[in-house]
Amino acid sequence: MQYRTYGSTGQKLSIIGFGGIVVRDETIGDASRYVSWAVDQGINYFDVAPGYGNAQSMLGPALEPYRKDVFLASKTTKRDGKSARAELEESLRLLRTDHLDLYQFHKITTPQDIDVATGPGGALEVFVKAREQGLVKHLGFSTHSAEDAIRLMNMFEFDSVLFPVNYTTWFESGFGPQILGEAERLGVACLALKGAAHHNLQEGETRPYKKVHYAPIDDQELMKLALRWTLSKPITAALPSGDPGLWQMAVEVGHEFTPVTAEEEQVLREDARGQTPLFELAHDHAACTRSDCQQESPSLPKVSA
Repeated sequence: MQYRTYGSTGQKLSIIGFGGIVVRDETIGDASRYVSWAVDQGINYFDVAPGYGNAQSMLGPALEPYRKDVFLASKTTKRDGKSARAELEESLRLLRTDHLDLYQFHKITTPQDIDVATGPGGALEVFVKAREQGLVKHLGFSTHSAEDAIRLMNMFEFDSVLFPVNYTTWFESGFGPQILGEAERLGVACLALKGAAHHNLQEGETRPYKKVHYAPIDDQELMKLALRWTLSKPITAALPSGDPGLWQMAVEVGHEFTPVTAEEEQVLREDARGQTPLFELAHDHAACTRSDCQQESPSLPKVSA
């Protein structure tokens, strides 16, 4: 397995991570088998969330024998401090651990998410206190909004941002470069979602895998090419889809990764043409360059770390 450094921490993460949805609704035996196999393959980055059904309660026991050797991340959708603290404590209990290596806001999508979370009595206060208490080591967020991600990164010194780095969405909607560029400028580590996604399901289109809400790539060679494209960006690691079979296919890329060539990128650009991207940009962010994005940030209040 290949590894990359997580930001400035010195911590090395496997370039392919284990998304908690893999063990959601599985038997205890299968959950343990998937986790054990992942560790044997060299995977040390595990990511889960309360929003993934019973994934935390399944992952906790399965991961317990390996906990000291892995980087464990979870999230909260709660934006107020009281609810966020309660959810953090529940995550620690279900995951059978005394700390999380990374705690994240889940799905920052609207300006209101940011206003509440960073305001008085908001969840960010809980995040900072939990870090001081040793309950979490690093802080981050996942996002489906480019402009809100840029705003939030300029308000607080987060360690990482988790967001879609997907060729169809990148080429067809322009979503992704803005977040990546601003994260690089600010020294925020990037973690990637949806690298093995193909397109967003349209009305009437059958959902092919019960744990995947979009149309995933299930052709092995195309999946390898798509994930290699994602990993060719300046990211630390990628989380493939939550279907156990597709996830296991993706692990091979972590062993064999080589950067994509210009010719291979053109293949993906052609494949993406006309497909429905997973996410769209709001307003005029399709034209947002790194310098454009920087012009938005100076007036933003910086929340104390």
